[in-house]
Amino acid sequence: MATFAAVDIGSNSVRLKIARLVRGHLLPVHEDRAVTRLGASVFSDGLLSPTSIDETVKVLRRFHRAVQQEAADLVRVVATSAVRDARNSRAFLEWVRSATGWKVEIISGVEEARLIHLGLVSGLKLTSSTVLMMDLGGGSCELTLSSKGHIRDTVSLPLGAVRLTNEFLRHDPPRKPELRRLRGFIDREIGRVEERITKAKPRVVIATSGTAESLSAVARGLYKAAGRRAGFTSRDQLRRITKMLGRRTVDARRKLSGVGPRRAEIIVAGAEVYNELFERCRLPGFRYSPLGLRDGILAQMVVDHEKRATKRVESERWDSIRAAVAHYRVDMQHALQVRQAAMQLFVSLKPLHRLSPEWQEWLSAAAMLYEVGDYLNRNGRHRHAYYIISHSEILGYTPQQRRIIASIARYLGKSRPLANDGPMKVLAPADRESVRKASLLLRLARAINLGRSNSVRRTRVRLHESSVELILVPKSRASMDLELWAVEKERAYFREVFGRELSAAAA
Repeated sequence: MATFAAVDIGSNSVRLKIARLVRGHLLPVHEDRAVTRLGASVFSDGLLSPTSIDETVKVLRRFHRAVQQEAADLVRVVATSAVRDARNSRAFLEWVRSATGWKVEIISGVEEARLIHLGLVSGLKLTSSTVLMMDLGGGSCELTLSSKGHIRDTVSLPLGAVRLTNEFLRHDPPRKPELRRLRGFIDREIGRVEERITKAKPRVVIATSGTAESLSAVARGLYKAAGRRAGFTSRDQLRRITKMLGRRTVDARRKLSGVGPRRAEIIVAGAEVYNELFERCRLPGFRYSPLGLRDGILAQMVVDHEKRATKRVESERWDSIRAAVAHYRVDMQHALQVRQAAMQLFVSLKPLHRLSPEWQEWLSAAAMLYEVGDYLNRNGRHRHAYYIISHSEILGYTPQQRRIIASIARYLGKSRPLANDGPMKVLAPADRESVRKASLLLRLARAINLGRSNSVRRTRVRLHESSVELILVPKSRASMDLELWAVEKERAYFREVFGRELSAAAA
């Protein structure tokens, strides 16, 4: 039984969840959580404070002991809004690595939303056609529209409870001008997404994270008789709760059932975000779910561990790649032809390249996206392609995986992947050698389709002890002179990478 651990370093709290994979299902064995307010100073002066760093690292040491005790096979540690925004995030990452040995991965707001979505759809049975998922953390608020288990739209807004409290609320209880300024800012941000949400007409809203948990608990305590559906907080209840919270002191808020001592300090700002969103978009109410980012991390870890994409993750990746192809005006038909050739070569030359299975997926993505650089400028298009792929939000891939995909697509011109190149420096030594092989496969796939005439029906490969022969099978009587010439141009590089002679001929 494989055991996985997910650590979520948020702007307000740090969370740990450890689960074992038993007969295809994740069974939780340990959970822990602590409020460290890592993002408190980031939202005022742009820096993680030494105090919050120290407190967070202490908690992570505790998590590390738990992970060791449960003998977790794999650990994934991610950081969100606060670490994304902090100017001294590198120092924090090094501190964590020194204390625990863990390498922290900073994820974008969109990737955070994707993982939350994955955690929810993996753990809930969603019957509604359109669902709005809302996760309001300390630094940001992720909103995701989901239809039949697939992401249709997602956005990350700077509406975290800690961020807004520090920026707008200075008194206890908050003064009316402070609340007006806070509502004005929230109103502006919600206005960016109001039309997208109202057009989608979500029938169900699922809210996650600490603010939703507290608001749901307050509603249960105050409106036991009024609740028509168990666990459902209505818009009307939310409106009244928000007004009540804004009038009470921190001490009075702490006495409310379900509001912890630290949550009481920031719940006013969080409630205002909920209230504004639900009023503006005319949403009926929400259900709280304890599932969240760490559950999505665990679900993704299972997929990666088994080295096979589930239908859901595979669909997310493919939808995102197709969207990027359309956005950057890449010739879809040509991209699909190059991808098909690359996949044929990957399988046929497997005894030679010996790349692990995940490289086939990364080569596939690179084949679809290698021409995105033309969108900016054909001069330097391969460098542009690297930048776009490595910085784009291609769902389903980690930042490191996107850098690998970008590196495969980068070296299709005259340049070669050298160890001291910028794109190669950020990769592990083993990945650098694999990029050389995968990039060469893509070069050959492009060569086979260089004329863009779809004249090559398929490619056969003959492996000999010291040579490799590519047999290009044409469609009807199509000429393949250009494609044969392009393959021959790769002979020297093929010999350099694989140590064998390359030749090409028509069938």
